[in-house]
Amino acid sequence: MNARAPRGAGRDDFFLPDFCAAPAVLAIVLIAALLGFVLALARQPLEGAFWTDLARTSGFLLWAGLLCAGALCRARPWLAAKPLRPAIGWSLAIMVGTVALLSEGVFLLGALWADRFGAPSTLFPSRHAGFVLPNVLIAAIVGALALRYFYVTQQWRRSVELQARARIHALQARIRPHFLFNSMNTIASLTRSDPGRAEEAIEDLADLFRASLAESRAQITLQEELDIARIYQRIEQLRLGDRLQVQWDVAALPPHALVPSLLLQPLLENAIGHGIESMPEGGTVIVRGRTDGPDLVLEVANPVHRGSQSLPRQGNRMAIDNIRERLELAFPGRSALEINEGANSFCVRLRFPRLGDGMHADIAPGRTDSAPVP
Repeated sequence: MNARAPRGAGRDDFFLPDFCAAPAVLAIVLIAALLGFVLALARQPLEGAFWTDLARTSGFLLWAGLLCAGALCRARPWLAAKPLRPAIGWSLAIMVGTVALLSEGVFLLGALWADRFGAPSTLFPSRHAGFVLPNVLIAAIVGALALRYFYVTQQWRRSVELQARARIHALQARIRPHFLFNSMNTIASLTRSDPGRAEEAIEDLADLFRASLAESRAQITLQEELDIARIYQRIEQLRLGDRLQVQWDVAALPPHALVPSLLLQPLLENAIGHGIESMPEGGTVIVRGRTDGPDLVLEVANPVHRGSQSLPRQGNRMAIDNIRERLELAFPGRSALEINEGANSFCVRLRFPRLGDGMHADIAPGRTDSAPVP
């Protein structure tokens, strides 16, 4: 184990689970009941004193488990602020101490029962040391094994999350240069024919990359994602003119919801490059968005030339596969990317869970309209 763990009470990467949560409490109750049944079955036959032994063992294990969970729950913020090894030592001491106090209390309660009624009860232990010391030793062994399990599980989960995060960043890094090259080619084509429009495109590109690359965030607000796509639309509209029209139907979307970055822009780029650009008369790209329960649904639809292939170049399929993989890494088993191909249309639909609201970042105020550039 590492000598130190990152500090910060209540942090999510602490190795101890949250014993205040209902699933943890339910798990403790079930484990105590099953373990009590196994121990009673190992000591007694099914007839005779089996049920008494089962009640005594299960009751003690249930109280021990719940008290240890309650103590660790209360101490978790304090433990999380400590280095790893002291946190483990104190966690084990809390569990052993809790079991020791419970054992002492049970023995004293049995003694009081015997004094009051004149005879000991079969539900309580009769020997002090023979009851308390084995319980303390068992608590130390089981507690050490449980802490080791919690630590290994937390490290495994952290490793999986870091690997997924690294893959997401790698996939984003593949999209961004492609986007930059296409935008620069558009600006280069305007430099001689229309320097004024080329200057506007450069300003748009600077605004866009300030938003999408400055912090290299894996998640941005939905409003930022829409702004990035609209800026890209303006850059392409400078090149295609009236041939390109984009219809935005996104008023129902929550603007401050967090989404993985660069979802819409690659789809808009594909719709323009593999749909509108191949049509001499141009066409309209439709961007729709809505909420569906806890999910967000985004759609990008574009017309295609009759008889042409929907995916004429590898770049289109690469971008779609890239987005699908990033969604699966961000939302395992809870996201979907669907492709609907018609005779004259091509539509990509994204569905993924809505994340919590985030802070809205400024992206060149006043430059997010979707009206065509004159």
